Amino acid sequence: MTLRNTPAFLGAVIVLSLTGVGCATKKNVREAIAPVQDQANKTDTHVGTLQKQTDENKQSIGDLDRQVATADEKATDAGKKAAEAADSAAKANAAAAEAAARAEAANTAVQQTQAKLDTSLQNLDNYKLVTTQPVYFGLNRTILAKDEQQKLDDAVQKLTSMKMYIVEVEGFADHTGPSAYNRELSRKRADAVVHYLAVEKNIPLRSIRELGVGADFPNADNKTRAARKENRRVDVKVYSLDVTGQSPAESSMNTAKPPAQP
Repeated sequence: MTLRNTPAFLGAVIVLSLTGVGCATKKNVREAIAPVQDQANKTDTHVGTLQKQTDENKQSIGDLDRQVATADEKATDAGKKAAEAADSAAKANAAAAEAAARAEAANTAVQQTQAKLDTSLQNLDNYKLVTTQPVYFGLNRTILAKDEQQKLDDAVQKLTSMKMYIVEVEGFADHTGPSAYNRELSRKRADAVVHYLAVEKNIPLRSIRELGVGADFPNADNKTRAARKENRRVDVKVYSLDVTGQSPAESSMNTAKPPAQP
């Protein structure tokens, strides 16, 4: 029996064979695993990088959320201020409109007042005859009789409701006697009436105009006693200042109280 055929030799061969096979297998495994391990390491590194970026993104998102919240708060505050400004503007516009309306009303009132003033100025000499009251005298007489005084009293009553008026007193005479005498006689008759109005009835002299006409402008023809008596008179005429340009009848209608409602 040779050495190669001995069991020891065969066992050694087998062990050596197995040992060689084992070494080859580990190397192959390491070589095969190395790229995978390297890729795994790279993946871990990349994952770490992504995680870091994710954390940074979370931080950025948090900052952005806070900025958005701040911007929303500012926008809300700005909206409130804009609403308050709009309300103030609306109130200011309303006040301006009211002021404009008042100014327009005031302007209209001024124009109306100016128009009335212009009318009044134009009618400062616009006196309207209100009433005429004749009083009579005896032949060659200048004394005012009691009955004629009563007529003057009635005429004066009309002056109590007037503020601006003029009383014209015109004395007349008949054709009996010379013209100069008749003119003086008519003046004295007018003086008697003026004296009674001013002294007895407190009519201001500034409101009285007097004239002795004489035998001129007779009311009758002087051919009869009754006609001559008609001419021995004093005409008392009351004029009222009408600044509106209306007649006395129109003025009284405008100032009359409205009728009571049924």
